[in-house]
Amino acid sequence: MEPAVSLAVCALLFLLWVRLKGLEFVLIHQRWVFVCLFLLPLSLIFDIYYYVRAWVVFKLSSAPRLHEQRVRDIQKQVREWKEQGSKTFMCTGRPGWLTVSLRVGKYKKTHKNIMINLMDILEVDTKKQVRIVRVEPLVTMGQVTALLTSIGWTLPVLPELDDLTVGGLIMGTGIESSSHKYGLFQHICTAYELVLADGSFVRCTPSENSDLFYAVPWSCGTLGFLVAAEIRIIPAKKYVKLRFEPVRGLEAICAKFTHESQRQENHFVEGLLYSLDEAVIMTGVMTDEAEPSKLNSIGNYYKPWFFKHVENYLKTNREGLEYIPLRHYYHRHTRSIFWELQDIIPFGNNPIFRYLFGWMVPPKISLLKLTQGETLRKLYEQHHVVQDMLVPMKCLQQALHTFQNDIHVYPIWLCPFILPSQPGLVHPKGNEAELYIDIGAYGEPRVKHFEARSCMRQLEKFVRSVHGFQMLYADCYMNREEFWEMFDGSLYHKLREKLGCQDAFPEVYDKICKAARH
Repeated sequence: MEPAVSLAVCALLFLLWVRLKGLEFVLIHQRWVFVCLFLLPLSLIFDIYYYVRAWVVFKLSSAPRLHEQRVRDIQKQVREWKEQGSKTFMCTGRPGWLTVSLRVGKYKKTHKNIMINLMDILEVDTKKQVRIVRVEPLVTMGQVTALLTSIGWTLPVLPELDDLTVGGLIMGTGIESSSHKYGLFQHICTAYELVLADGSFVRCTPSENSDLFYAVPWSCGTLGFLVAAEIRIIPAKKYVKLRFEPVRGLEAICAKFTHESQRQENHFVEGLLYSLDEAVIMTGVMTDEAEPSKLNSIGNYYKPWFFKHVENYLKTNREGLEYIPLRHYYHRHTRSIFWELQDIIPFGNNPIFRYLFGWMVPPKISLLKLTQGETLRKLYEQHHVVQDMLVPMKCLQQALHTFQNDIHVYPIWLCPFILPSQPGLVHPKGNEAELYIDIGAYGEPRVKHFEARSCMRQLEKFVRSVHGFQMLYADCYMNREEFWEMFDGSLYHKLREKLGCQDAFPEVYDKICKAARH
């Protein structure tokens, strides 16, 4: 009884403290208390529920049987919207706080919400010449890895965070350290199934309805409702043999990273930049064999956060070789949400905390959004950066100087990818594939007199000048003309007119850019 009494007393004292200080004060100044006591247990319950649900659905093979009925229901909702006069734009009925994007989708309150309850893996086909997994749009990367790795398969590009959904990665974009070989998430997709603005169903591939196939990625749900996707799969191996190499000096960092990104024998290439002239570059290959003394199950709850573990190689100025279980590698940044969790739970990487409470980490991003409140949201917006900028690899050194001058956020994530010359919103300037790099900045800017709008507009201007792109999950400050200077809207606008989207869905700029939403 004594532990229960102690817990009850602690809870009572906490409630009295909240009443004295006010809930908003606690959520802003002592957020870790609220996160540890409430959001971590709640996140664990969410994860257990969705894992068990996915396992049961797949084992019973009920998802394919229910899928067609659910699609017909979506078609019915769209046709009813048309019959009622098409008075407002449509959007998915999924609450804005459930998305991984930190942006708050206020349009959900004014648009017609179409309920899309599609969250299951429909089929794994390993017999076709091109092996695929067919999934619904709300399937998460956590679901995909749990299933595919258990049967010996994986996605060629498997973006990092567990809660990222297939729909978000197609309608937005996705990337991983294997993207230098396979491209962005959209480039491993072989087919999309959509419900269009008139309620009709269409399937598109590179050879069937190809214009729509190439226009869907990055369109943010403004051409139709995604109801299924087919994605390439490849054989998986048990481990990733990962090499860590500290590099000092910006020129040396850029040269080494470019060289490793061009080597096709590397299955994975990633860099963590800890200052403008200090980085650790990691290269990996999948393997079924491992040296027991070098095995590191980095995903175990009591292990150090991955970015801190990597930093030790820099501090000790030594190279390293480790064998990491494949699924642990795929989700190596999940427990610390890259390095964002250190701002929420400052002692989260402390060994005592990891051993006692690490099994509940991380809190779900959706619950963090739901409970942050307007004051905290504005503080984050003005004093916190979460951005991914995609620039040509040849501009890496110039880009890192620009990031240093405009926002000064570290660590910085470096992830290379090949960008094919294909139609759509995002493609290289020339007619050939080009090597690009994703520069990810997540944290509190340390540049003097940081002002979110002016500093980000300056960074966006640089990215446009080198024919780069901004990931659309993040805050975007461009005006309409600047936005369409960055992205190629020719095919997109042609299809919006052809498919009757102009009265059914907002333009992608109006949906995601701050200048349009405010």
